[in-house]
Amino acid sequence: MGNKKRNTFSGTLGFILAAAGSAVGLGNIWRFPYLAAKDGGGLFLAVYLVLALTFGFTLLITEIAIGRKTKQGPLTAYGLINKKFTWIGYLATIVPFLIMPYYCVIGGWVLKYAIVFLSGSAEAAAQDGYFTGFITGNVEPIIYNVIFLVATAAIIYKGVNKGIELVSKFLMPILFLMIIIIAVFSLTLKGTHGTGLDGFLIYTVPSVEGKTFKDIFVTVMDAMGQLFYSISVAMGIMVAFGSYYKSEANIIKAVNHIELFDTVVAFLAGMMIIPTVYVYMGRDGMQNSGPGLMFDALPKVFVQMGSVGTVIGAVFFLMVLFAALTSSASILEAIVSGMIDRFGMSRKKATISESITALIIGIIVCLGYNLLYFEVTLPNSTNGSKAQILDILDYVSNSLLMPIVAFGTCILIGWVAKPKIVTDEVTRNGEKFFREKLYFVMIKFVAPLMLGVLFLGSLGVIK
Repeated sequence: MGNKKRNTFSGTLGFILAAAGSAVGLGNIWRFPYLAAKDGGGLFLAVYLVLALTFGFTLLITEIAIGRKTKQGPLTAYGLINKKFTWIGYLATIVPFLIMPYYCVIGGWVLKYAIVFLSGSAEAAAQDGYFTGFITGNVEPIIYNVIFLVATAAIIYKGVNKGIELVSKFLMPILFLMIIIIAVFSLTLKGTHGTGLDGFLIYTVPSVEGKTFKDIFVTVMDAMGQLFYSISVAMGIMVAFGSYYKSEANIIKAVNHIELFDTVVAFLAGMMIIPTVYVYMGRDGMQNSGPGLMFDALPKVFVQMGSVGTVIGAVFFLMVLFAALTSSASILEAIVSGMIDRFGMSRKKATISESITALIIGIIVCLGYNLLYFEVTLPNSTNGSKAQILDILDYVSNSLLMPIVAFGTCILIGWVAKPKIVTDEVTRNGEKFFREKLYFVMIKFVAPLMLGVLFLGSLGVIK
């Protein structure tokens, strides 16, 4: 199972940018803003920040430490810590296996909108029913899915240094600059419902006015679920990346930078989108846009801005495309690294075989909106909304398996192998672990309890 010629990141910067590239994806730029809007802005943001510094930090440093200590991908790393917990590795690999196909489908949607705005056809994308008409098409969504998947596979095919690290070093600074420009621009807007600054205050100032205990509970659960997306934990990615991190490098410093980068980008993503939507659609439009915020509401907003909106829209969808690409590459890497370590496959063979599998499932996901269309109500649905194939894959991977993986990891490290196995790894070069006491309490008690509640919510036991 060992890999004597295992790749490594060239240094801490390469690791941080690659890990941040993984974390900063559709979860931050698409999912974070619509959840923040739905849950009232400031309250969600405050809860998220607290959880990121405690719950998120605990899971992130644990997975990176497991990866670096074992020098293995997720499929085999957990079993090397304790053979009885090998099952976590299998589940941690199934998660990205399920996410990869539909993530590339959504990446294809982003590519479509980027091309539409770049070609000057923004007004068409702002028409009612445009998005629905696109995703229910038989061929076009599949074509965009294939293009996005091939681009993702090409990065992983090239390896850790010439693929993941090189692309992350190039795309992440551009991505960050684009986010800052649009976020600042959003504050200058004025419209029928107020100014961008008004929307910014709604986004950043916590308020429990009119909120029931149930509303606050839902906000906490949404924020905790969002952390899985935002920092790429419980899906094998950080274990795989940790296995490529040099033994002499500083894990604590890297985790602090990843936390900071990820949280700042998530904050700026909300700052980009929520004030913009508020100015043109008001508080109701902001809170009711839901998952369609990026593909339905924002194109309408960009068109209302006039010619400058077309430019901003093009920059926005290019930025989202870059973010989606770096994240999809890391999702594929989590699978490929496991196949290399467990089955001794070459990187090229593992990449090609998994990409073909993802393509087949991705086509089924695309057809789930037309030829294979059906509707089901998922257990965690709070409003009776109907789900299709993509939603089912998302539910199984993110709402069921990821909390189980994270819970199993907490039990393994908190109670079986003991937290010392992680603290020894992160301080092996003499580093000071300033949050060690917090880590101990979180990994043994708080995180498992929170994950149990999150899992019960996913099953519909708690609503």
